[in-house]
Amino acid sequence: MNSPNFLFKRYEILRFKGSSKVSLLVRLGTRSSNEFIQYLNKKNDEIQQLFLSKIIDLIKSVNVKVMLGDSTITEQKTFDPKRVNDFYQKIIKNLKGWSIQEVSISNNDDIRRIFTKFEIREGNYLISGHMSIQYHVLLYYKPVQRVIEAQKELSEVIDLTKNKEKQMSDNSDQFVLDKLKEKGYRDFDHQKLFEIFYENDEFREKIYKEIQNEIEVDFQELSIKKNKLIKELDNLLVETYQTSPVLIDDTRLITGEEGCLCTFDIEFIKNKTKEGLFDPRKISETVKENIAKRLDEFSHILES
Repeated sequence: MNSPNFLFKRYEILRFKGSSKVSLLVRLGTRSSNEFIQYLNKKNDEIQQLFLSKIIDLIKSVNVKVMLGDSTITEQKTFDPKRVNDFYQKIIKNLKGWSIQEVSISNNDDIRRIFTKFEIREGNYLISGHMSIQYHVLLYYKPVQRVIEAQKELSEVIDLTKNKEKQMSDNSDQFVLDKLKEKGYRDFDHQKLFEIFYENDEFREKIYKEIQNEIEVDFQELSIKKNKLIKELDNLLVETYQTSPVLIDDTRLITGEEGCLCTFDIEFIKNKTKEGLFDPRKISETVKENIAKRLDEFSHILES
């Protein structure tokens, strides 16, 4: 299968210099003068509208109560991405004979995408399908009292740490000198005293510990408490999801726009290699009929 970030190509009409031969790179839904492609485009249009109607129903939003960072409780609209995931699972389960890429969820900061891809070969032609929905994730706190309490505790720990660090920084030089002199280092100048202090790791750690005891603070304990509170607040976060009930193309998908996508491509297989460039007039009637049937089957699965 193609990679998740594979950007399906639109189909274009390319006329080679000195030749009247028309070759097509087929993305269903784009204009074409070929009757068979026009016929497939009509089926594709029906699939697009049916797919969109299903997605619109699946992303119906509900209101949930959430808490903002300033402790204000408000309502936020959200939908359930699992319903879309289950919908995709149902479709690929019923795609008989297709090679399936399992439903996946990409996570890029506040943008997520649920997608799946599938393909099947008819004669020397490969039909590739892609379904995707892209949505934004917004984080809020659960509307519980513990959020306010934990935020207050965290603020107190941060303020205490900052104040004690400033106190330690403002007085550290004198603290160090006094402690070194207490250890018997009296007849050295300042430079020599600090060379001794910084060259002896064990001695330095001992001095720092004594300084912390004098200013009555355990920075390690404060750090542990701060990290614990941050983790607790993270666990009190709740995700909400929003998207737009519109069909988007590959470019808008890649640039992070909200919406859904359902596309089909047809490629020619030559010597076990996929080629987007081919002349649809050369497709046999049997293969044309089978390609059309595959699209009809997909439509029926969407409708069920």
